[in-house]
Amino acid sequence: MAKRSAPEVNAGSMADIAFLLLIFFLVTTDIATDSGLNRKLPPIQDKEVEPPLIKKRNIFVLNVNRKNQLLMTRAGEEKRVELKDLRKEVVAFLDNGGGTGEDACKYCEGAKKTESSDNFSKAVISLSNDRLTKYETYISVQNEIIAAYNEIRNRVFKRLFPKSGLNYVESNNRYQDPQTNPSEKEKLKEKLEEVKKIVPQVFSEADTKKA
Repeated sequence: MAKRSAPEVNAGSMADIAFLLLIFFLVTTDIATDSGLNRKLPPIQDKEVEPPLIKKRNIFVLNVNRKNQLLMTRAGEEKRVELKDLRKEVVAFLDNGGGTGEDACKYCEGAKKTESSDNFSKAVISLSNDRLTKYETYISVQNEIIAAYNEIRNRVFKRLFPKSGLNYVESNNRYQDPQTNPSEKEKLKEKLEEVKKIVPQVFSEADTKKA
């Protein structure tokens, strides 16, 4: 009895098929990327420029030590603060509105203490860390500070554009969404820039301290 020959599979085109599938998945897959911390470096100066004079009441100093403890200095008062309370403390400082005359704050709703910040543009957050500070603590502190700015920007955005049905963060997310049409992006950009001018993010980070 004659032996039957085993059927053969033509694998000559398998490489082409695999290559086409690879291209398909590369084109159609949405790869998420981490944007990191949003920071803008200062421009290069041709010559040394003396830093502007800032009143002590307009500076919120925050130190994070090697034990990941937070020590804040605000309005001449120095005290320990827990991470969960940091956002509230930063908002109270930024939103104080203690300025008068040209420094008066139109959109501030704070306590208006004369020993604290004058307005949003004058208020400065100064952060310094120890080299042994945990990276997790470093990021958490940064997030709370940015969240404090966003909380105030949300309020100002709703006050300026009540009919939009959005706040600052939601508008910013929509603006950065690639599926948002260009005309809507242009309108959102104008609104976002207006809020940023009223509530600028004046946030400085001092050199890391040695252990």
